[in-house]
Amino acid sequence: MSEPQKKIGMRAKLRAHFLENVGKVMSSDELREVAGKSEWARRVRELRNEEGYLILTHNDRDDLKPGEYLLENPKPQPAFERSISKELRALVLDRNGFTCQMCGAVAGEPHPYDATRKTRLHLGHILDKSQGGKDEASNLRALCSVCNEGASNLTLDRPTISKLLIQIRRAKREDQLEALSWLKQKYPLF
Repeated sequence: MSEPQKKIGMRAKLRAHFLENVGKVMSSDELREVAGKSEWARRVRELRNEEGYLILTHNDRDDLKPGEYLLENPKPQPAFERSISKELRALVLDRNGFTCQMCGAVAGEPHPYDATRKTRLHLGHILDKSQGGKDEASNLRALCSVCNEGASNLTLDRPTISKLLIQIRRAKREDQLEALSWLKQKYPLF
């Protein structure tokens, strides 16, 4: 089976599961099991964005906890088009140094939280499209597949320099030295 057929198959399984369970709260573990693949969250976003199913999360309703999903209505809404060009994708990935903006994982290297797989980068919206975000470079960031699975409709602010320095100052000496070593490796000119 080709990769596009697998993707459609996984999405179809999730669509059928949501439609069989309209009005029932489902967990991310349940959806991961239904899809049988680690990129289940992307397929849920495709159902939401490309097919127009109003799949709600804790960002949409206060009574839902993080990792809970709910399809209230089986009738799809008008869907968003995929409009991120290859050029825009390349610009954002290059701007972000081919590094996940949440955990710091680098594309192609073993993932720091799941060493069984190499880091794959995706583009994520800072302000989700469901909340009015646009497909513009200023609203896009590189996210690894691990962070992207848990980041749907989640907006995290980058730490300010003062907060970052406070955390480094609070760290153990060995950790401070490791941070310095990493910075020297990342910025060899300094």
